Amino acid sequence: MSNTTPEHKIVSLTNDICDTFRWAGSQIRKNKDAIPAAGKVIAALDEIRDEVRVVRERDPAATSDLEVLLLYSGLHAVLAHKVSHRLYKKGHFFTARAVSQAARAITGIEIHPGATIGRGFFIDHGAGVVIGETAEIGDNCPLYPGVTLGGTGKDTGKRHPTLGNGVMVGAGAKVLGPFKIGDNAKIAAGAVVLEAIPEDCTAVGIPARVVKCKNSKINCEANKNLDHVHIPDPVSQELCKLREQLRRLEEEIERIKTEETQKGE
Repeated sequence: MSNTTPEHKIVSLTNDICDTFRWAGSQIRKNKDAIPAAGKVIAALDEIRDEVRVVRERDPAATSDLEVLLLYSGLHAVLAHKVSHRLYKKGHFFTARAVSQAARAITGIEIHPGATIGRGFFIDHGAGVVIGETAEIGDNCPLYPGVTLGGTGKDTGKRHPTLGNGVMVGAGAKVLGPFKIGDNAKIAAGAVVLEAIPEDCTAVGIPARVVKCKNSKINCEANKNLDHVHIPDPVSQELCKLREQLRRLEEEIERIKTEETQKGE
């Protein structure tokens, strides 16, 4: 690639901006005693850096840190939630909700300020994702577009699901109710989960049913295994069982007919 092409200039500018941010961070660290609130600034920069790293590790389409920081709606929603959640914890409920609704308008992702989210949380694309007030999400959990972590009824208190560490929730899946999804579980795309799922299990269908549990084929590292498509289809499996039973019945009927014909002769 020529050094004068627009693509090269964009890459060069991106690298320069990233280098500037790194230099600014290093200067703050060196002079943290002389800069007011330097500790908070350093902590915030570290959090942002960690979130960008998570996206770079899990999205092969990401080409640079700056692209992720400026253009990834999932990252914007997560960073906005960090702000709104801290406000919520301090009792500033209106301001917290205002921040979350502003983020929703910009990103299309709605995360209630009361939701508790662990480290390494990854929202891929994110359009239509909804996370309720009492939802709890463990570390290293990826969510895909259209996922809902919702409640049922009008009960107060805990009414949204809890996701363990490493849980993967596929596109369009709905997890509804105050139960737990065990560590490293996988929820298939389009599934509707209405009850607890054990750890290391895979659930599919409407309503969702466990089709694999502690199977050697499951990687058990949802943050690395992002395949939410190649998952067993329980309906297809049941149809196969019915076909096999029908085949056996037909063979049995043919055997009986043959025996009756031989007796008649």
